[in-house]
Amino acid sequence: MSYPHYRDVLDLHSGRATSDGDGVRLTRIIGGPGLERFDPFLMLDAFDSFDARDYIGGFPPHPHRGFETVTYMLEGRMRHEDHLGHRGLLEPGGVQWMTAARGIIHSEMPEQEQGRMFGFQLWLNLPAADKMGPAGYRDFAPAEIPRLTSVRGVEVTVIAGRFKEGEQEQSGAVQRPHTEPQLFDLKLPAGACVMPELPRGHTVLLHVFEGELMVRGQRDHTVKTGQLARLGDGDSLHLTSAQGARVLLIAGRPLHEPIVQHGPFVMNTHEQIEQALADFRSGRFA
Repeated sequence: MSYPHYRDVLDLHSGRATSDGDGVRLTRIIGGPGLERFDPFLMLDAFDSFDARDYIGGFPPHPHRGFETVTYMLEGRMRHEDHLGHRGLLEPGGVQWMTAARGIIHSEMPEQEQGRMFGFQLWLNLPAADKMGPAGYRDFAPAEIPRLTSVRGVEVTVIAGRFKEGEQEQSGAVQRPHTEPQLFDLKLPAGACVMPELPRGHTVLLHVFEGELMVRGQRDHTVKTGQLARLGDGDSLHLTSAQGARVLLIAGRPLHEPIVQHGPFVMNTHEQIEQALADFRSGRFA
């Protein structure tokens, strides 16, 4: 008889309070030293405030090169504009997927002066072969993002990749062949469990932003509100919650390439970073 090889929790991360843009307060859950542990993911920021002074300054025009940004808004409204002429309004339940690639200059500015601003931004690395490809942008309204309710009552928003559990299967709004990102918003009612199937060898991260989650395996681990769990490899994933939970499941195929980051530029060598800085300063981005 063969037994499943469960993905166990390797470590937990709580993030750190910081600010970015024009003083926007946020929690940096992934970012800083040791990015190879999270490959192909480079950064995960959570922003959540009812105080307009924490977000009203927004993110005025700034450059990016070498990766993709995924912004998932749960409450609030944010306007995107970039030097390529793209414009989009991110509303509750919506997603913006921007491919910076060889270079993009964009702004993300709140379109509200009161109320809650709540959401996440994830940075997804690009393979070396695509870092200098064309930049792009796509806005997804809430109605364009597939959703399903699992047989065990878990509500699943399938932003990217493909959700599969037993006979249930649903493709997400975005597919990427190189990093194969899976990005799901899982809402577990009290007592529910979910067992999504994920490819072996992929990096798997769980960020709990409501309630408390139990990761079942050879060793059970509890993941509390605000924590991110990095999981080991395996062929089975078993998640349950006694009191209910809301979880971002983030998974992707590692690139196993050098990562050199300087602020908004993520390349493979220091020379490429110097070139990105020179290109931006000379106006070649625009």
